[in-house]
Amino acid sequence: MTRHATDNSVALDAFLAAKAEIDTMLERLAALSDDHFETHPDEISWGHVGTLNHYRDRLREISDAAFKEGEFAE
Repeated sequence: MTRHATDNSVALDAFLAAKAEIDTMLERLAALSDDHFETHPDEISWGHVGTLNHYRDRLREISDAAFKEGEFAE
């Protein structure tokens, strides 16, 4: 039985679609951060801190997984 190279075009398309979605999310998050998450310094409350900490924690988990750091370190 001869082994043939598999066509990975479907996987490549899915990969590129996922990457494009991530790029869009990152752009939106960067813009939101540039706008101080749509808050004014006089309006900041502990609720805002909690929300931002939640966002940070989720992003840290993703970053740690991507770079094999933190709990994902080898």
